[in-house]
Amino acid sequence: MKIGFYPRLALRDIRKNRRMFLPYLLTCTGMVMMFYIIMALAVSDVVSALHGAGTLQSIFAMGSWVITVFSGIFLFYTNSFLIRRRKKEFGLYNILGMGKGNIARILLWETLFIGLGAVCVGLFAGISLFKLAELGLVNILHEEIAYDLTVSALAIKRSLQVFGVIFLLLFLHSVLQVRLTSAIALMRSENLGEKPPKGNWFIGLAGAGLLAAAYYLAVTIRDPIMALVVFMEAVIMVIVGTYLVMIAGSVCFCRLLQKNRRYYYKPSHFVSVSSMAYRMKRNGAGLASICILATMVLVMISSSACLYFGEEDAIEERYPRDINLTFYLEQPADCSDAHLQALREGIAAELAARGTEPENGYFCRNARFAGMLQDGVVSLTVFRYDNMTDEFESLRLFYLMPLEDYNRMMGTDETLADGEILLYANRNGYEGKEITFPDGRVYQVKKRVETFPGNGEMNMNIISGIGVVVPDFDGSVRGLDELAAFSGDRLLQLCWTWNFDTGQESDAQIALYHELAQLLPDPALKERLGYASVTLGGQAYEREDFYGLFGGLFYIGILLSIVFLLAAVLMIYYKQISEGYEDQARFEIMQKVGMTKREIRKSINAQILTVFFLPLALAAVHTAFAFPIIQKLIMAFNIFNVKLLAATTGISVVVFGVFYAVVYRLTSNAYYHIVSSAQEEG
Repeated sequence: MKIGFYPRLALRDIRKNRRMFLPYLLTCTGMVMMFYIIMALAVSDVVSALHGAGTLQSIFAMGSWVITVFSGIFLFYTNSFLIRRRKKEFGLYNILGMGKGNIARILLWETLFIGLGAVCVGLFAGISLFKLAELGLVNILHEEIAYDLTVSALAIKRSLQVFGVIFLLLFLHSVLQVRLTSAIALMRSENLGEKPPKGNWFIGLAGAGLLAAAYYLAVTIRDPIMALVVFMEAVIMVIVGTYLVMIAGSVCFCRLLQKNRRYYYKPSHFVSVSSMAYRMKRNGAGLASICILATMVLVMISSSACLYFGEEDAIEERYPRDINLTFYLEQPADCSDAHLQALREGIAAELAARGTEPENGYFCRNARFAGMLQDGVVSLTVFRYDNMTDEFESLRLFYLMPLEDYNRMMGTDETLADGEILLYANRNGYEGKEITFPDGRVYQVKKRVETFPGNGEMNMNIISGIGVVVPDFDGSVRGLDELAAFSGDRLLQLCWTWNFDTGQESDAQIALYHELAQLLPDPALKERLGYASVTLGGQAYEREDFYGLFGGLFYIGILLSIVFLLAAVLMIYYKQISEGYEDQARFEIMQKVGMTKREIRKSINAQILTVFFLPLALAAVHTAFAFPIIQKLIMAFNIFNVKLLAATTGISVVVFGVFYAVVYRLTSNAYYHIVSSAQEEG
């Protein structure tokens, strides 16, 4: 056999099947390009010089793993379309005398051509577009732009390693498919599965039950920490439920349509419903995959966009002033007005020495402790990680504040009798009329307030918080302080918060932040002013980290959404093409018995509209039910703007729907061209 026979044969097969191979090659190229870009961003010197670089690089490193896993799974899935479509061709080779080893050589050269083409073109595109991607990231983060063009050798190396392994596994999988199938079975592969499928009501109802359970979890979760615990459970339930409903439930749905004589016995419905009933058992998994990909895109882009566009709200919520100080005190006596006045004057003197005059400030005392709130009783317990759900459901962080501080901060004149309190709950509300603290004191809830002074730190904590305004702060604190924690440490954190503006520009605020970060932990200063420790937050300084986190999440959300969209488009295209070839013979027979091309087009539209938009509709339902749990998750980032999340979700659904309709239009034309042409070869 002449040298070059197998490479030429492989190239001829690729050209002959270009309708199938070209989208596959383009998708592989896109995967390589996106992997290179994300990996290069993870190791980029430009990114490492940005504020919040550690967070950004971690996000992009995680994104590279997501691309790796998804590329492997998805390329295996799409490669199965190619192998199934070409099994008849391989069977013909086998019958004409070509052994399985010879076919394996053809597959080897095809894999090499596709792999080398995808990797080379993908790396070239990735290197060419990397600077654009880098500039986009820098712009999102509001940083200064650098125009130096760089090529990441490490990203190239990782791309070659990852996709080299993927294409090797694809080749081995293809060879295994051919070797385990006889020549006769290969020839008949396109006709396998043609016996009428039976709708399995049990599997369909099980899938619907899983979806209902996942929806129930999503809409009943009230606490962000519980949302984190059950989120992955709900996701898995939705994925499994979607596949079961699409595979088994769709067959049952088609059978119900066939039993409806008025609907079924019409030219436009008869052919379409019959075709769907035969295909749903096999292609329901494809519809489910499209639905899951669409849901992933909608959830990812809407939530990350909400985080990005709401980052200023989150910053203001967490750091309400230019400089935010929280001093931790040793004893209840340190909460006295005289001690706190001396502490404030001492810090003000240090600020004055650095040319800063505090303005627009507020200060307040509070005492903090953690406890389990059950039936209005707060108790202390040893936290157990093996029972996260139950304990997280009742775990609360309590913030006690004196009434005089609350009135001064809020500009109110609330009054409280002995044993009465004002109550604020930031997430998981408490509706009881009284509450019993661990020291045995019982407080009556006189009023529930909508805001609480300095609640940014409370909201930043993923555990739900409860603010309690008490009339006798000293008595409440002393009673709780007498209790010992189970670990032997102090039960209470006694705090004094002082937040103020500086009237300075951002650079000066950041410089002051760094000076205070070096000054305040000084043991001599702590001993002189009488505080145990201090936490420092600067709005200008922290803004850069917020931009890094939220901007990075938004950017990686955009990049991953592009990858998932590429995958969804390819799956839709292959589904239309493969079904077009399967339906070609049926429509050819219909034409011979008198069915016009206009009736064929009408039947095709009825079929595609029924099936094609089913994944989009179900993805929209998934997204709608996911909205409450997503809302709770973004609360952990101090974003409470429900309207913003609703807007980003609605816009995402509309834009994706338009994109989906365009893909439908293009692929339906390809489907119609195949089924209406008896001469076209598959």
